[in-house]
Amino acid sequence: MRAQQHLVIFARYPVAGGGKRRLAAGIGAVHALRFQRVRLQVLIGRFARDPRWTTWIAVTPDRSGPWPKRIRTTPQGDGDLGQRMNRIFENLPLGRAIIIGTDIPGVANSDIAEAFAKLGSHHAVFGPATDGGYWLVGLKRAPRVLSPFQNVRWSTEHALADTEKNLHGRRIGFVRKLDDVDNAAALKHHPEWARMCWPPPAALN
Repeated sequence: MRAQQHLVIFARYPVAGGGKRRLAAGIGAVHALRFQRVRLQVLIGRFARDPRWTTWIAVTPDRSGPWPKRIRTTPQGDGDLGQRMNRIFENLPLGRAIIIGTDIPGVANSDIAEAFAKLGSHHAVFGPATDGGYWLVGLKRAPRVLSPFQNVRWSTEHALADTEKNLHGRRIGFVRKLDDVDNAAALKHHPEWARMCWPPPAALN
């Protein structure tokens, strides 16, 4: 039986022009779509088989698909990123819960296991991203769900600091810092993914 731990992958359904606009601006829409699709496949393959947690995909658009049948899905709903994440934390079944994005090439099962372990003694846990945001967030949900996402400057170098500020006085844990690949400049730090996506050479110079 799987432990009462929930790993939620926040994902946009991969269609041309449907996301990854900053990456597409640097390497082209076709290559950005390939990156999006392959990253999602890799994460599902890597995490859905791990018996230490139940893996979910929080999907947008809400009625998108088809999604893999072997994994649970739940709609993100409306609102900014903070409102959508808060909704997921509130609606999941009982247990520890962590949300991650799809664009972190370096994430491993050991990172997720460490984050769940830290939730045992912390109110929140983050995986910092090199751009000042975060690629992972987990929140203690008992006796109530914490809501630290108000007035966060999303998609800026202030996102993690703003969220931490909302958790003033709470115990916060961290796992390792990783790259969030959201543009061509970030992609060039991961040549294995750059080769897979076959971007125009000028985008990675």
